[in-house]
Amino acid sequence: MISAHVLALFIAALFVVYAVPGPDMALVLQISIGRGIRSGLAAAGGLGIARATHVTLSACGVAALLRNAPWLYDVVRYGGAVYLAWVGVQIFRSPVFALPAGGASQPTSHPTGPNHKQPLRAAFVKGLLTSLLNPKALLFCSVLLPQFVRPEAGPVGWQMVELGAVLLAIGACFDTLFATGAARIAGWLRAHPLAQTLQRWTFSAALIGFALRLSLE
Repeated sequence: MISAHVLALFIAALFVVYAVPGPDMALVLQISIGRGIRSGLAAAGGLGIARATHVTLSACGVAALLRNAPWLYDVVRYGGAVYLAWVGVQIFRSPVFALPAGGASQPTSHPTGPNHKQPLRAAFVKGLLTSLLNPKALLFCSVLLPQFVRPEAGPVGWQMVELGAVLLAIGACFDTLFATGAARIAGWLRAHPLAQTLQRWTFSAALIGFALRLSLE
């Protein structure tokens, strides 16, 4: 059973990760602005399935790691902390997030005929493949989850299930927020580059702080 302290740290880390503008946020915002909220939510559904796949693969990998070579767990954990710190540095150095203004500044309505499912299916598949075929997404998930697993706290598999469920739930909440508030969020991001810079610096420092704390525990 995961302790409340570790779970709170994990949730805080997820808020940092999901709130930083990145590929998943850009995808949901772009599709929601260009094709409407329903398509944005469909893309979010695809992202959710991809994340569930990453969590499953990560859980299987961690379980096998502890079963076959327990000492490698510490190697992965410390290496993961270094990777999280590196991600924090990359966030700090990343350019200002932007979305193409284009001609789709307002969500478009969907047809009510038999073909109305096609754009939803296309958006879902795009969200699924965008994340599923991104090796960095799998690598990040495989690095993040083990940082919050404590072998002495109980079955590792159950801890991974708990962490994975929390990861999926918070990701779905953020994706829904991005889809429903796409126009306002995108407009704010375009209009406040300085705020974006401060946001990136703050989240970068937080992620590096998490990496240091987790590596020292």
